[in-house]
Amino acid sequence: MTPQQIELVRRSWRRFAPPAPAVAIAFYERLFELNPSCRSLFAATDLAHQGCRLMRMLHEIVGLLDQPEALVGEVVRLGTRHAVYGVRDSDYGSVGAALLWTLEQELGPAFDDETRAAWAEAYLLVAWVMRRAIGRATGEFPVVLGEVLGHGVKRAVPPLEP
Repeated sequence: MTPQQIELVRRSWRRFAPPAPAVAIAFYERLFELNPSCRSLFAATDLAHQGCRLMRMLHEIVGLLDQPEALVGEVVRLGTRHAVYGVRDSDYGSVGAALLWTLEQELGPAFDDETRAAWAEAYLLVAWVMRRAIGRATGEFPVVLGEVLGHGVKRAVPPLEP
């Protein structure tokens, strides 16, 4: 990510944070709408509590965007945990789309094209590292690590050798 993209993400996060618990619930409702199979991952979960955890995790990630080594270490741990929870490679596109939708709903006009692109890049980075961690944990490596994150934002990253 460029320094300008990091600044856009951080500036918009400051306007967004601290989000109301209803924001996280809206994120999960949108996720379940986009990918109903994800609902089973949260069957025994209090979504309000999970939403607080999600927002804390996003806050940490936003704070580490300019510290690649620390960011990768944190996100690898996150990806490894998500492998245990049953998250699949195919779930990442809908999570990214739900995240961008949630930010757009909350930030309104402040979530312009440039800010959307910066958040998409941040999510692609985090998702790629998490997917690699899941691949290492499960031994299953996707053929192409790509995302479709709404509004035609698409990016594919070739897989690394295991």
